[in-house]
Amino acid sequence: MNSKISNIQRLSNPTAHSLSVAGFFAVMILLIGSVYYATITVDYIWRWYKVPTYFMYKETVIIYADSNGEVKEIKPNGDKFDVIITDDQGDITYTVPKDSFDLDEGDFTSPGDLIAEYEGGWKPGMMTVGLWITLKISFISTILGIFIGILGGVARVSSTPVLKWTAITYVEIIRGSPLLVQIMIAYFVLGTTINKILMMNGMPSLDPEWYGIAALSVFTGAYVVEIVRAGIGAIHSGQVEAARSGGMTYFQCMYYIILPQALKTILPPLAGQFINLIKDSSLLGMISIRELTKATREGITTSLQAFELWIMCAILYLLMTFTLSMCIQYLERRTATK
Repeated sequence: MNSKISNIQRLSNPTAHSLSVAGFFAVMILLIGSVYYATITVDYIWRWYKVPTYFMYKETVIIYADSNGEVKEIKPNGDKFDVIITDDQGDITYTVPKDSFDLDEGDFTSPGDLIAEYEGGWKPGMMTVGLWITLKISFISTILGIFIGILGGVARVSSTPVLKWTAITYVEIIRGSPLLVQIMIAYFVLGTTINKILMMNGMPSLDPEWYGIAALSVFTGAYVVEIVRAGIGAIHSGQVEAARSGGMTYFQCMYYIILPQALKTILPPLAGQFINLIKDSSLLGMISIRELTKATREGITTSLQAFELWIMCAILYLLMTFTLSMCIQYLERRTATK
């Protein structure tokens, strides 16, 4: 008998399994068909062909004259041309492609006159920029949230009152208040105060992204504290007693004995928390951070393509969360006890 086959697999009915698989695909086909039917019956003009421009587009470069001047010279420069315009400040040289300008030597220019217009290189669209900002903020917040959560979790199970009570207070305050309120306080209260102090001392102010990262990290860390506490509590207390009797300090015991074992049990809930963090980052648009959701709203405002852009936004969030889920499952398999 194959020892790798579980008891559940041995007891399962092959026919029932095949019918279940067929039922799954039937449900998926029905769901996709329903969505397709809804798209063709709704009174809306679908313009999917415009969606790629929100990810990558070719920039249109337009050059205008800044002052009154005269075209002094037009000369070739490789595969481009140098248009030299002289004004009261001296000569100004514009290097532009061929056929991108309609000027001759001796022509006069006024402020706002078109000098040249041509197609530039590829630029990332607002959805790409928003996706990058969401990934960057989520990654940094995840690392800081893990760090805060591990420290808080160790303090939460400590017998020292100052550590334990501080961790409990932190967890209850953060988990008991809405994330949006915390983001607002972090940016409009703490951010305003900190930036004012920095400017008074001749230092540049911090970007709103850092206050958003701080709010997400503190919020996530509060939940990670409880996840770590539960993971530590799942380890038999005899291991702690054995480590302490062997001469280890409390923190050495946690670092070398308890936390490596607790990591295996806390990976699934950690995955769920970090998936929520990616989705919670959509609230940072309230403090003018152009993450993915805010970029989507801006695109809808300019194009009125509400359905297409919201669907693409949902797909991008799904790709991020699904990738993270797969990575966590891979770590679970790597750390699983054989």
